[in-house]
Amino acid sequence: MKSLLITGGAGFIGSHLVRFMVNKYPEYRIINLDKLTYAGNLENLRDVEEKKNYLFVKTDINDAEAVKKVFEEFDISGLIHLAAESHVDRSITNPTEFIYTNIVGTVNLLNAARHKWKDDMEDHLFYHVSTDEVYGSLGDTGLFTETTAYDPRSPYSASKASSDHLVRAYFHTFKLPVVISNCSNNYGGYQFPEKLIPLMIHNISNNKPLPVYGKGLNVRDWLYVEDHATAIDLIYHKGDHGETYNIGGNNEWRNIDLVKLLCKIMDEKLGRAAGTSEKLITYVTDRAGHDLRYAIDSSKLQNDLGWAPSLHFNEGLEKTVDWYLANEEWLNNVTSGDYQKYYDKMYEER
Repeated sequence: MKSLLITGGAGFIGSHLVRFMVNKYPEYRIINLDKLTYAGNLENLRDVEEKKNYLFVKTDINDAEAVKKVFEEFDISGLIHLAAESHVDRSITNPTEFIYTNIVGTVNLLNAARHKWKDDMEDHLFYHVSTDEVYGSLGDTGLFTETTAYDPRSPYSASKASSDHLVRAYFHTFKLPVVISNCSNNYGGYQFPEKLIPLMIHNISNNKPLPVYGKGLNVRDWLYVEDHATAIDLIYHKGDHGETYNIGGNNEWRNIDLVKLLCKIMDEKLGRAAGTSEKLITYVTDRAGHDLRYAIDSSKLQNDLGWAPSLHFNEGLEKTVDWYLANEEWLNNVTSGDYQKYYDKMYEER
């Protein structure tokens, strides 16, 4: 069996990708490597944990020797790298943690892959999953393309930009076979509720304030996480080495408009009078260095590999709301102050 290593596979995007690959490719051994930070949760993968072609390995990518051991022990033939610190607010509070995980951790993986594959580079692939935030901020018009100059504005985006550059450097210097994708904001089930959509769903359910930065005029392109998984699959199997592919939902929303739409959907789902949840909106001091607008041009991916988003945003958002309402126990566990103790205990029991 080919061994495909997916880092960060217990996280939001990672768990969706692991599930997709485990079910689609029974001939692959899918190895999920995750440190299990606050955002990593094996509960996300209960439905595949007994599959014969799935294996979980608890490892920190900052531990170079441990990463090298994984490559050797499991004879890794391909890697999809999603493990990262990803929340902008946390990067402002603690930039150093992002530097270590997103930059040093990526270098450790690059070195392990280069060492393992040195005698036969062409039969392997290092796939680095990145973000549209590396491109900086757009004005009222225009789209990010694969040739847009990098202009990161936060410690998070700067750390991801650095890791992107290092991946390309290993391709050019060491001939390591790589591909990179830069995606827009993902949404869907299993997302830790520090991010906008699950945070608003959770707060509306509990009649808590809905914090909106500034005037809520910042614009983001939204991509359904399962559509992202299909794009990654296509790029991994059909993308050209050394290339970058942008993945977007062609779906721009101002933050305030998205929050109001969520309020409307939630009022209907919870049987509340129209406008009830919208009264919870609270405008808060804007985030430092808050980029105005992101928008992805994914035409290269669509034209070259035939990918396209499968869901209209309203349909995807309805599915997402339904998932969180049907999984209140999961949501309560990850938002509990005792969650880390709960999770450590659960992991020990397994």
